Amino acid sequence: MLYFDHCASTPPHEEVIRTLADVMKLHYANPSSIHRSGAEAGKLIERARALAAELFGTKPREWIFTSGGTESNNLAIKGAARAFRSRGNHLITSQIEHPSVYEAFRSLEREGFRVTYVPVSETGHVDVRDVEAALTESTILVSMMHVNNETGAIQPIEAVGRLLRSKPRTLFHVDGVQSAGKLALHPDGWGIDLLTVSAHKLRGPKGAGWLYVREGIGLEPLLHGGEQEGGMRAGTENVPAIVASAKALRLALESQPGREKRMYALRERLLRGIGGIPELAPSGPAADTDQGGRGTTAAPMAPHIVHFCYPGMKPEVTIHLLEKHGITASTKSACSSKQDKPSRVLLAMGRDSASAGGGIRLSLGDEHNERDIDQLTERLAAVVEKLKPLQKGSADRDV
Repeated sequence: MLYFDHCASTPPHEEVIRTLADVMKLHYANPSSIHRSGAEAGKLIERARALAAELFGTKPREWIFTSGGTESNNLAIKGAARAFRSRGNHLITSQIEHPSVYEAFRSLEREGFRVTYVPVSETGHVDVRDVEAALTESTILVSMMHVNNETGAIQPIEAVGRLLRSKPRTLFHVDGVQSAGKLALHPDGWGIDLLTVSAHKLRGPKGAGWLYVREGIGLEPLLHGGEQEGGMRAGTENVPAIVASAKALRLALESQPGREKRMYALRERLLRGIGGIPELAPSGPAADTDQGGRGTTAAPMAPHIVHFCYPGMKPEVTIHLLEKHGITASTKSACSSKQDKPSRVLLAMGRDSASAGGGIRLSLGDEHNERDIDQLTERLAAVVEKLKPLQKGSADRDV
């Protein structure tokens, strides 16, 4: 079976698995305890925090350990909005955010906050001018993903960060779940105040994540109890997952430049293969990419994601038939994949309901090579050939 669902979760490194098991076996004490075993567990957490800071060029105390991307996004967005409500009640995000961001803003709307959902282009990219136009004197937070988890569109994070430097009362949150380890990411240099990272998206354990909180920013906690994580995240820390996730982060970030180059080459090869299947419509810009593989300057795409639509065909039919051909793929985000309705992201890009309801996502990983890409293309063509006789509306029959 060829696994092409790395956006949903990645196979953990063997080193990460060993580290997780070793720490679980040897350092089971509560890190808040005052005895020696507790202190040793606490030191492991601080070493992991220091490593994250070193890798991102920040300060150790600016990192909070969480249970993953969803918690980090919710803590950043709700925590900032509630903590700084005295400054204003206006928030900005985009129409294509991950559910853990989008639904957090919907929740804040019910609390009385005003939210502007800026649009995207037909390639799925935010225009910085739309962000600038949406800013008001009462805007206290802008939240934007770095890489879209469905289409792979890279958003103009650096440009938004520059824009907000002149707005010191407006915080900038970035969901970096799909970009950490795949693209360069510089929270301090790019003017990012809050940054979300998830371990299981970069070959670490599930149930572990980080939130970067720029020094001087206080968030209202989601969880109340003890004083762990600087008082912003109560609860006994998951020491094995924290240490193992720090190892995964180091392995991912140290190898990021080489991975990015190799992934772009594989992505281009896959796009050429899909281009030979007329029934499929790749998302994002056309294949007018530069030598770096990112696409046009105005519409850059991530190296590890290829998304296409099969108009009129239910995506689960395509997914299950691909699986019978030895390919594991996905539709939209794993959090939303069981919802039988068109993709909110694709609708925001201007796709009709037939196209938005037939999106397929292929996401690449470290284990893939050119032969895997060629096999994927061949099997995808075979699946489409088998599905072609099906009429629109009858795609739920047994195939």
